Amino acid sequence: MTLQLEYNSSLPAQLLRLWGHLSRRRHWQYGLLLILMIVSALAEVISIGALLPFLSALAAPDKIFAQPLVQEIAAGIGIISADQLLKPLTIIFIVAAFVAGCIRLLLLWATTKLTFAAGADLSMDIYRRTLYQPYNIHIARNSSEIISGITTKNNSLMFDLLLPSLTIINSAVLLIFICSALLYVNPQVALVAAGGFGFCYILIAKLMHKKLRRNGQIIAKEQTGSVKALQEGLGGIRDVLLDNTQPLYCDIYRGSDLPLRKAQGLNLFISGCPRYAMESIGMVMVALIAYYLSYNDGIAAALPTLGALALGVQRLLPTLQQAYNSWSLIMGNGANLSDILHLLNQPLPEYAKIADRQKIDFNEQIELRNIKFHYSDKTPVILDIDNLVIPKGARVGVVGTTGSGKSTLLDIIMGLLSPASGKFLVDGLEINIENAVAWQRNIAHVPQNIFLSDASFADNIALGVPHEEIDMDKIKRAANQADIAGFIESKPEAYNGFVGERGVRLSGGQRQRIAIARALYKNAKLLVLDEATSALDNETEEQVMQSIEELNKDLTIIIVAHRLSTLKKCDFIIHLKDGKICQN
Repeated sequence: MTLQLEYNSSLPAQLLRLWGHLSRRRHWQYGLLLILMIVSALAEVISIGALLPFLSALAAPDKIFAQPLVQEIAAGIGIISADQLLKPLTIIFIVAAFVAGCIRLLLLWATTKLTFAAGADLSMDIYRRTLYQPYNIHIARNSSEIISGITTKNNSLMFDLLLPSLTIINSAVLLIFICSALLYVNPQVALVAAGGFGFCYILIAKLMHKKLRRNGQIIAKEQTGSVKALQEGLGGIRDVLLDNTQPLYCDIYRGSDLPLRKAQGLNLFISGCPRYAMESIGMVMVALIAYYLSYNDGIAAALPTLGALALGVQRLLPTLQQAYNSWSLIMGNGANLSDILHLLNQPLPEYAKIADRQKIDFNEQIELRNIKFHYSDKTPVILDIDNLVIPKGARVGVVGTTGSGKSTLLDIIMGLLSPASGKFLVDGLEINIENAVAWQRNIAHVPQNIFLSDASFADNIALGVPHEEIDMDKIKRAANQADIAGFIESKPEAYNGFVGERGVRLSGGQRQRIAIARALYKNAKLLVLDEATSALDNETEEQVMQSIEELNKDLTIIIVAHRLSTLKKCDFIIHLKDGKICQN
């Protein structure tokens, strides 16, 4: 619903909401940038204005020298004749043009730097807000939407929204100053030139508006689709190679990529095509103006005015084209802005603002009291537990068929999911969304599907700990307890050796033992093993379970397993069926 509301709101309203997501520091920087735009526009006007006396000195120096103000200034700098005016006026015009060019270059540098800095801020904000979303949000949506939003669409935000928006503002300021200068030179000709060109661009924008919006929606949709196709094809590369399904995944990718490229190409054509027509019209208009002025005033008298108008039109046309091009880019990518705002509007929990979060004390027991869980009011109850108490230090086994509620039970105990009704208590304290993070600091989790980063063995065991803060003694102790130390230490680089992306260089059993070592390194009070030994052979599993059994007796361990032999040393076993605890 939120996303749909973003799509239906106007583009200016969306840009204002985007402005609200920028920091106060960026607001000040944009304010300074606006001042620089005004200075740049003023320099352009001065360079145009400097052309008038320069051309007048070329065509009729005596007429210029006869002006009282010119004579007063000339006397002050030692000029006594009209012929001597040309040199200083030439220097003034060259300096004015050079300064205007330097200021334009400075403006381009500042605009580009600020755009990319703001884009980095927004990208980081999206990533941060996404990481802090509750677990039930993450499992309900496709990761390709998030990856596309943070990378592709956020890059589009910089190049196709932020930068064009600044270009439009700069063009508007420049147009106001240039038109003011042209009105001063010759009001009638200025109105005809500015009005004619402006009307043409407004007419083209009116005709292309709907097509650009439609293309923008295609681009937003297919950018996500192409990322999804890449993730699915490369993520399951083993099955793709075994089943020889490369043509299928190529077709899926082409089905998103081709419409995306067509829409982008059409938008590029629409944004650039008026330039060539306007250049031809501009040449014709300058020729007609030259004829009109020379016919009425004579070529010598008209030359300075004509030169200034020609220079003004030469500045006016690119500025109008830049404004139109930027407008078309914004309109063609407005749907991306909607998606980005949707991600930026994700609520950030209060605990995300707290730098140092204390652990919740766990000294006695965990209790689930009258717990019911379902994902929404329209979905069935997945877990229904009247009462379950797990004393501290207990070894607890959890068994049940697929869909019996084992994973949901673990997610509630780990504070990842909140029950629809009932209470989850630790030493009598109810765990809720406000204090779940403090409780989770007590937990180490070993899942069935192990995540390994493309980093060293030490970095993977101490996942989330800065490399310089890793305790190698704890690393080696945890690796020994997980029965993976011998394998790691047999490598040339030992704990500094790399595991490869997603641990592709390791067997399933080795990946799981690294994950167990990771949990043991954390030195938690509650260890949750979710099918953590399923990829181990019987002998290795026996060794790992023996090591786990010998851990500190104050450590509470919950083990989910299909093999009852894995749970033979547990204090008690929870049998789940259809979300309820049943007796043996």
